[in-house]
Amino acid sequence: MDRRIPVDDDRTGQRIVPETIRRSDRAPDNRYGNRPTMKDVAARAGVGLKTVSRVVNGEPGVTPETERRVQEAIDALGFRRNDSARVLRKGRTASIGLVLEDLADPFYGPLSRAVEEVARAHGALLINGSSAEDPDREQELALALCARRVDGLVVIPAGDDHRYLEPELKAGVATVFVDRPAGKIDADCVLSDNHGGARDGVAHLIAHGHRRIGFIGDMPRIHTAAERLRGYRDAMEDAGIPVEDSWMSLGVTDPERVRGAAEEMLAGPSPVTAIFTGNNRVTVTVIRVLAEQTRRVALVGFDDIELADLLQPGVTVVAQDAATLGRTAAERLFRQLDGTLVTPERIELPTRLITRGSGELPPED
Repeated sequence: MDRRIPVDDDRTGQRIVPETIRRSDRAPDNRYGNRPTMKDVAARAGVGLKTVSRVVNGEPGVTPETERRVQEAIDALGFRRNDSARVLRKGRTASIGLVLEDLADPFYGPLSRAVEEVARAHGALLINGSSAEDPDREQELALALCARRVDGLVVIPAGDDHRYLEPELKAGVATVFVDRPAGKIDADCVLSDNHGGARDGVAHLIAHGHRRIGFIGDMPRIHTAAERLRGYRDAMEDAGIPVEDSWMSLGVTDPERVRGAAEEMLAGPSPVTAIFTGNNRVTVTVIRVLAEQTRRVALVGFDDIELADLLQPGVTVVAQDAATLGRTAAERLFRQLDGTLVTPERIELPTRLITRGSGELPPED
């Protein structure tokens, strides 16, 4: 047998093994084309092919002893079920796609986990990706998932025109939109009460004596941002408080833009005495800005944030239930797949005001 003894390289200290081992001397490489089949499992276990199929697919009609032998053969050979063949037979892939806005946003963590748990309970695999708030990327990702024959889609939309999905819907791809509604098509959607939650948060500040209240939100084309701005305006109007243009700022949520907007509202002879922030990313930046102020400014944020209760004062928030959003959307998706849903519906979940101190500060002037 032509094998050479490994040697040490005095210069590098690395151990060198000359490539002289013949291909036939190596362990079989099963990564490509040599995967064990059900026939291999049947031969090793000493049973028929149908028996292996029943064990692999969880079907009845196999004695415990036979099932044990088959399972031992499966484990020994490293057999994996060929799901591609099952797709051809059943027309279902047992997989669903989730299109998120931003995988790094903590809001989407519990939402994604809830969708995954529902999918797992239905024996389905979850495949997710991020649109990065880009409508073109959202379309590309959603259609790529459809091309891989997912059974359904849960979409947090970045765009406002989803007619590109019409052929997929007609082909039977179940689809539910979550957090924001679909644009220009009829589809199930599961939302939070963004308008009502923002109105309640601003009304809370008004109830504590504030009249000059700023609003800093996301880009106005986004449904949630527009609804939260509408809630802010309605709360101010209900209280008979005219809103100045300088009190409102919508745009990208990067820290530089938000910091500039907050500092501008807090400057001048008549600065705002309170700020309502439109989402968790805005809230975090505004907290940093307020920490640099010599006077105390009230704050209520939309979306809860980690460690909000440990700050001094704690941060008062309008909280969404991200997990319930995801779970409700996924459950509707599987009801579509089961054929129990026909007419698309819009479901709106309530928000909750959590008081911790920052929203209860009275105005200093």
